[in-house]
Amino acid sequence: MIHPTALVDEEVRLGANVTIGPWSQLSGDIVVGDNTVIGSNCIISGPTIFGNDNIIHPFTSIGTDPQDKKFKGTDESRLVIGDRNIIREYSSINRGTEHGGGITRVGNDNLVMAYCHIAHDCQIGNNIVFSNNTTLAGHVIVGDHVILGGFTGIHQFCHLGEGCFSAISSIITKDIPPYITVKGNPAIPRCINKIGLQRRGHSQEEMNSLRKCFRILYLQSNSLEKAIQKIDSEIDKHKVVQKFRDFVTESDRGIAR
Repeated sequence: MIHPTALVDEEVRLGANVTIGPWSQLSGDIVVGDNTVIGSNCIISGPTIFGNDNIIHPFTSIGTDPQDKKFKGTDESRLVIGDRNIIREYSSINRGTEHGGGITRVGNDNLVMAYCHIAHDCQIGNNIVFSNNTTLAGHVIVGDHVILGGFTGIHQFCHLGEGCFSAISSIITKDIPPYITVKGNPAIPRCINKIGLQRRGHSQEEMNSLRKCFRILYLQSNSLEKAIQKIDSEIDKHKVVQKFRDFVTESDRGIAR
């Protein structure tokens, strides 16, 4: 189901039941999975791979060259998008760069609202919400079940842990541990993401343990080393606590505090 005004290169490989709307242009080495819908006036460049059941709204720009001065056009550069993603109007996603691993990757079941940007070499997990005008610089890693409020900006090389939440207009310049809510410019941790944890079925006991972790790390003036020692000795070893603790100790960029 390709509209007669759409321009689709011969090398583009389309799955079953793919729809391409008016005036869209697909050029280069592109694979489009089954049941994917591409709206009108979309620009999609390769090498790019889409999984199945994606919905691409009008005026998106996907798989275009990285906005990186080191990119020479001959680098290994790909974009890989999983299944069941919704990408809304005027959003853009760039391919990777050779020095950044060569691949920008988007997982499954993500909602990318209007005017968002995902830059080169970002690694995006699953079940994430990018609210309107969220902007990711290059090399950002976003864990599963993250929710980013509108106009959130994320500095390059930041890592956002699973299940964290940013308030509107947050500017994130450091790593954010799992299950934490941040706000401000620069964004600083405010509390655990209680609503997100409840929605995902975590127990009250798990949330209480995470609150204790938060107090130890952020409210008791402990050094990072001392905070980790107290978490190890005082907090029950729930899986969410272990994820929180491991993220903090393994952060290369340093966590927001």
